[in-house]
Amino acid sequence: MLNIQKIKVKAHVRYWEDTTINDVDDTEDGKNVPCKLGELWCPVINVDTGIIENWEIGKTAFIHYKVVDGCGWELLDSTRKVIKSQDEGYVPKTLCPAECGYGDYIIMNIDVNGQIAKWKFDLDDFQDEGV
Repeated sequence: MLNIQKIKVKAHVRYWEDTTINDVDDTEDGKNVPCKLGELWCPVINVDTGIIENWEIGKTAFIHYKVVDGCGWELLDSTRKVIKSQDEGYVPKTLCPAECGYGDYIIMNIDVNGQIAKWKFDLDDFQDEGV
């Protein structure tokens, strides 16, 4: 049994401005969203609680990122060892709890504490196609 504790997302976002931060559209370069590292959006999510551990407390967000085939991720154990990873590919359904992302979008609501609304981790979403 895999002991997955966290997901580290590494999403290549096409349109940062499609997201709202504190009810205001973000900028074209995503300067207001927490967890942005360079050109990637990289939240570290606790799989049990749905809390983004590197969230900037006090900010709310409606994340709506077009990622298409640019969704990278790492599944980490309690020591932050990578159990499984993907450099790029479809967006797992787990990362769109707000509405259907069709494998192309990350869609979620995040509160001031970094809690993702309607969070439900499903390991099957991170399995290879056809397995």
